[in-house]
Amino acid sequence: MKKAAFFETLEDKKVRCKLCNHQCVIASGKRGICGVRENQDGSLVSLVYGRLVALSADPIEKKPLFHFLPASSSFSISTVGCNFRCLHCQNYHISQYPHLYGGKITGDQYSPSEVVGAAELNVCQSISYTYVEPTIFYEFAFDCAKLAKERGIKNVFVSNGYMNKEVVQELSSVLDAINIDIKAFSERFYKEVCGARLKPVLENVALFYELGVWVEVTTLVIPGHNDSPEELKQIATFIKDISPSIPWHVTGFYPTYRMLDVPPTPVSTLNMAREIGLSVGLKYVYQGNRPGEGGENTYCPSCQRLLIERWGFKIIENKIIEGKCPYCGEKIDGIWN
Repeated sequence: MKKAAFFETLEDKKVRCKLCNHQCVIASGKRGICGVRENQDGSLVSLVYGRLVALSADPIEKKPLFHFLPASSSFSISTVGCNFRCLHCQNYHISQYPHLYGGKITGDQYSPSEVVGAAELNVCQSISYTYVEPTIFYEFAFDCAKLAKERGIKNVFVSNGYMNKEVVQELSSVLDAINIDIKAFSERFYKEVCGARLKPVLENVALFYELGVWVEVTTLVIPGHNDSPEELKQIATFIKDISPSIPWHVTGFYPTYRMLDVPPTPVSTLNMAREIGLSVGLKYVYQGNRPGEGGENTYCPSCQRLLIERWGFKIIENKIIEGKCPYCGEKIDGIWN
């Protein structure tokens, strides 16, 4: 347990959490939407500081990040809790744990030095704060990230992008890369499926990019919910207007949690989404969750030659040399070493 960052005290021992765009007003003895930040007698505390339920050395491609230290390992950590309530969450057993188990908090205790040490022991070039929305364990993530940065290890967030702008500003001082979900392009979807709003997410995609953090975007394409050509084009155009160099991952949905009645995403829909992204001017569009279909590969945006061949999270061959296409010399956007 640790005193939380980003909150203000109100009358009657209430507090306003200012970590994310929910801006929860929390009475004494109560918690915010995330289920892991509690008002204790007029002061907000994090109940999950260092209480990790997941630690794993993952391929960086799993995040997914395709233009950031390819073929490297990233030490991934998570606590329980989340500030979204996505009906299709694949990690709902930890993201919704406090809500599923009557407010219970679980996890083994670790220090930032133990996390960074484990990353070094596993020969990881980065630490990823992931599996649930990492903003909800911000205090621990930030302390780990500061120490990692001092030791030459990079930091990655896999995020829903719902943090407040002040948090983005502070986080960008230690963060090297972020993958942000743009889950749909309608406020209705965000409200009904995620329990949140779209606008802050879009604003933060642009802000992280402006602050120099390497940004990639993921859209899980869900049949009947966000898979129309019009909506996919809106997402792609939004990303392109920030920068055509931002990679866009269009990934396939599988039935899970409270969306068991929705069918898996057809490969043809992912093909369509990828073609839409490329047609509006994005340089790099990738299909996810469907290995071997060809949409995982990186091609030179200038000469169209195959540069990185992938199968799932595995790189078969990487021909990029010093961030450039070896055939035509085109700069390939990303962080390569």
